[in-house]
Amino acid sequence: MNDEITTIIRGHIADAEVHVLSPDGRHFQAVVISASFEGQPLVRQHQAVMNALKDQFDTDRLHALQLKTFTPDRWQQNKHLYPING
Repeated sequence: MNDEITTIIRGHIADAEVHVLSPDGRHFQAVVISASFEGQPLVRQHQAVMNALKDQFDTDRLHALQLKTFTPDRWQQNKHLYPING
């Protein structure tokens, strides 16, 4: 499901760098980095990602998502706080 979530997000946000982790296969953590987030408030950034995943939530394939979104510049300033692989 991690790869599927990544693919779906990238399908809706073409330039997105996406990192997805899941401790149990139903609850997920995602970090999404995109230049398209420039100038958008955090709520709009999250809406863009959540709208992409709407079908997964509607069909209960995706139960919970902890989401962090960043512009590339903000990611460079904060990436040390979010240890991710890949």
